[in-house]
Amino acid sequence: MATIPSSEQLLSVGRIQTAYGIKGWVWVYSNTDPIDNIFAYAPWYLQRGNEWSEANIAEWRMQGKGIVMRLQGCNDRNTAESWHGAVIWTARANLPSLADGDYYWSDLIDMSVWTVDGRLLGQVHSMMETGANDVLVVNPVAGSIDQRERLIPWLPDQVVTAVDIANKRLTVDWDIDF
Repeated sequence: MATIPSSEQLLSVGRIQTAYGIKGWVWVYSNTDPIDNIFAYAPWYLQRGNEWSEANIAEWRMQGKGIVMRLQGCNDRNTAESWHGAVIWTARANLPSLADGDYYWSDLIDMSVWTVDGRLLGQVHSMMETGANDVLVVNPVAGSIDQRERLIPWLPDQVVTAVDIANKRLTVDWDIDF
């Protein structure tokens, strides 16, 4: 059995959705852009609850606007359905380096979000892609100024004034009434 890297060395790149057909294929939700880049980041590690395993991809293809694939040893619909909801992880070392000021979304998740005047708004729960710009979904946490969820645009140097990866802290120039 393969050794699974530690959680600090892993990055979620997608999720296995529902079964596709009767021959062991599944739909794959990809966090990558373009979506088929997910297959460039092998090997994969699949997580189902507390269970981890290394995944070997037998075959894959684009299907309409999505992706379907079959794992080695997954040859029927029942086996494919057993993978439903599995999170797809890859080692950070498999990903390309980013330019200064660029971040993987997963690096921003769980960061605390502070205003420029030192008030805690909450923690980044997720990111949303919109037509104009990406958006931080910030949920309240203990110590937040209130219990409101906030949607804050990812606009570096305009709204997002500082990103501190080491301390998991974002600073934003944001009106707390929004």
